[in-house]
Amino acid sequence: MAAFCAAALLPASPDDYATAKAKIEQIENDRVAPGSRVTFTPAELNAYITHETPTVTDGVRNPRLELWGPGIAHGSALIDFAKLRASQGHPPGWLLSKLLEGEHPVAVTARIQSGGGQATVEVQKVEISGIAIDGATLDFLIQHFLLPLYPDAVVGRPFVLGHGMERVDVQPGGVTVVFGRDTKIR
Repeated sequence: MAAFCAAALLPASPDDYATAKAKIEQIENDRVAPGSRVTFTPAELNAYITHETPTVTDGVRNPRLELWGPGIAHGSALIDFAKLRASQGHPPGWLLSKLLEGEHPVAVTARIQSGGGQATVEVQKVEISGIAIDGATLDFLIQHFLLPLYPDAVVGRPFVLGHGMERVDVQPGGVTVVFGRDTKIR
């Protein structure tokens, strides 16, 4: 486990991003044979996330993904919610901007379960500046920050994986996408 944690802290190479992007394009373009498996290493996932996440000027810095155990992923970043909201074309009012401005360390731990061509992401824990967030405050953040950035995101309920994916296995050493043998899943 210590070796994995040390490896997760190493900077990803440009090749890791290119490899992850190529794998994602193969999946999205239905170029993965039924019954195949596509594995993403932690370095590939972090390179992809770093490259595809909104930039510092948009309010997000140092995004990081860790795979803690079977089905458990932990993401973290420094987020300036006021900048992020403004980058979405919705600058907060004066009071809300005073509450939200400045970078805050944000950490999210989620359980990912999948099978039968569907997956469910259950948020287990959210912390902002070390303070646990839940209930109405968490719902507010999901509605006003997560969904505007990622309108197709689904949290807490099953969604179809698509592209022939049967399941997604999350393990500390990587994420493996398993494709069904039946092409009707596509």
